[in-house]
Amino acid sequence: MSDAQTGNPGTDEPTAKISVRGLTKSFGPKHVLNGVDLDVFERESLVVIGGSGTGKSVLLKCILGLLEPDGGSIKVDGEEVVGMTSSEREKVLRKFGMLFQGSALFDSLKVWENVAFGLTQGQHMARREAKEIAIRKLGNVGLGPEVGELFPAELSGGMQKRVALARAIATEPQIIFFDEPTTGLDPIMGDVINELIRDCVTDLGATALSITHDMSSVRRIADRVAMIHEGRIIWNGPAKDIDHSGNDHVDQFIHGRAKGPIQMPVRPL
Repeated sequence: MSDAQTGNPGTDEPTAKISVRGLTKSFGPKHVLNGVDLDVFERESLVVIGGSGTGKSVLLKCILGLLEPDGGSIKVDGEEVVGMTSSEREKVLRKFGMLFQGSALFDSLKVWENVAFGLTQGQHMARREAKEIAIRKLGNVGLGPEVGELFPAELSGGMQKRVALARAIATEPQIIFFDEPTTGLDPIMGDVINELIRDCVTDLGATALSITHDMSSVRRIADRVAMIHEGRIIWNGPAKDIDHSGNDHVDQFIHGRAKGPIQMPVRPL
């Protein structure tokens, strides 16, 4: 593996903010991750693509500590996080922000309380100060202060996604995860969310790791792309190179072709 891939000191490449090596995870007889090697460099936006069931979400959950891998290494800022105690992991998690696939807003809380949740619950900030920050973050995603007084059920899907993005950036995290950020949105709103993601990540100077099968998102938010297939990273490179990757799996996936090396299980009629 080259220095450009590992981010070794002494090169012009940035140091890896997240470094994954030999990561494995199985659920009973099903092997989901089969030795994943992946780096996410500081201040870059890396998007992991791949079909359903290829291990994208499991990879993300292992990095977040929601799942314990069977083997391998995950380092954040050079610190091994696999096997950490809950108190040690809590310190690492303060570096993270997360935009969940379904937004995952709390129905019983007002919008501003949702946005401020990490501030009030994680950092024990006073509600008044947390609300001021939440209103500012809502403004960053194009929502006025009046929206802060509504409940999630009163919002459209696109507005809920904006609120979820405001919550993800409220604590000004160093690393932000985006799980299928445009799922369920029409193409126009999807493009709005992609643009907001790009702007928010750039403004924060954050490192971003996204998982998606939406190629319009990939082209809008990715600096670099990695493709996972059968639990392994089979290609990674600059987003600008994806249309001429030289990899048949990547080519089939990005063009949505039924025929190719990726075989989808289909029951006979």
